[in-house]
Amino acid sequence: MYQARLKKLRALMAQMSVDGFLVTNRTNIYYLSGFLGDDGLLLITEKDQYLITDSRFEEQIKSQVQGYQVKITRAYLQEALVCSQKDGVVALAFESDLDYASYDYLDENAWSDVVALSGVIQQLRSVKDTDEIEKIRQACQLAAQGYDFILNHVRAGMTEITLANDLEYFMKQKGASQASFETILASGEKTTWPHGVAGNKLIQLGDLITLDFGFYKDYYTSDVTRTFALGPQSDEIKKIYQIVLEAKNRTIAAIKAGVNGQELDQIGRQYIESKGYGPYFNHGMGHGIGLDIHEGPNVSSRIEDYLQANQVITIEPGIYVPGVGGVRIEDDILVTENGYENLTDFKQEWLEL
Repeated sequence: MYQARLKKLRALMAQMSVDGFLVTNRTNIYYLSGFLGDDGLLLITEKDQYLITDSRFEEQIKSQVQGYQVKITRAYLQEALVCSQKDGVVALAFESDLDYASYDYLDENAWSDVVALSGVIQQLRSVKDTDEIEKIRQACQLAAQGYDFILNHVRAGMTEITLANDLEYFMKQKGASQASFETILASGEKTTWPHGVAGNKLIQLGDLITLDFGFYKDYYTSDVTRTFALGPQSDEIKKIYQIVLEAKNRTIAAIKAGVNGQELDQIGRQYIESKGYGPYFNHGMGHGIGLDIHEGPNVSSRIEDYLQANQVITIEPGIYVPGVGGVRIEDDILVTENGYENLTDFKQEWLEL
């Protein structure tokens, strides 16, 4: 698995005319090597691959990493330059989010050219292998259990934060390692805030509730939004819900390899606009997920990303009307050559509990 990923990275390196790559992003280090330590770096050259870290991780490396030359030192960058010189590297790439002090050291001490590159490994990560897809599928199955828990557990008089914390405890009991972002659990007027995180507001009978949550399982995450009600709602809210659901379903129906993310965004957005709610949909249509909660590709009117088979994206239209309420519904979708698989195809009907 890791050797296949390194082969793809080296192919990209050749296209960009670099023969060495310094990897410092923690998630990218794990993706390329399996190493979960919180300190160290990778050096990938045309000839070899190196894991450079310190003695705290020697035993951990034995169970997590194979196929790498391991260098134990406190001088990570110095050792990386020694190894790159030994391998004859003439153009050393580094990730553009490297801190300035580290860049300054490379610039002053590297015998080769150094060049900042952005999003190279993230580009590789956007297309999932079979093992990654299965882990995301399991995270999505866990999310279905989490939503059922919320529907059976929510009560008037609870605070939003209590309900969100109870969800986190439940998810961890079922095998999640941690939340991938602060759970958005908004009730009443707060549903009109697209990122209204859980607070001390009391949930009341008659409240509309939006739940947007994601949890890691085996290092891969889901990202799901559902909107439901605790008690009867107005006809307008029910109408808005059906518009959002239809916008989502129309967008998903068009998904397949080769489709432009801007095109997908327009399908759902134009439907919402046709119903008179265009000004109340104020964010992108979706994004990739995997090791991070936000990865490529983007599904947005602003970024022209073309979908590839085995990418996993969210589709999440929403309508947020001040004084009325907000509705968002979000699914996680596996892109295939000729279509898609909805990994979160659970409970989307309108619910008034």
